[in-house]
Amino acid sequence: MPSLLRFLAVVAAIIALAYGAMTAVVSFVTPQPREMSYTIPAQRLNK
Repeated sequence: MPSLLRFLAVVAAIIALAYGAMTAVVSFVTPQPREMSYTIPAQRLNK
């Protein structure tokens, strides 16, 4: 039973680190808007 608890504690710590990293990325990184244009082939327009 102690090995199961140790495993669950390690998994919980890894999940907490991943959650903290995602929270840091969301709060510190701001996306930069830019214009996008795509060329659509004429064959796709005439379906």
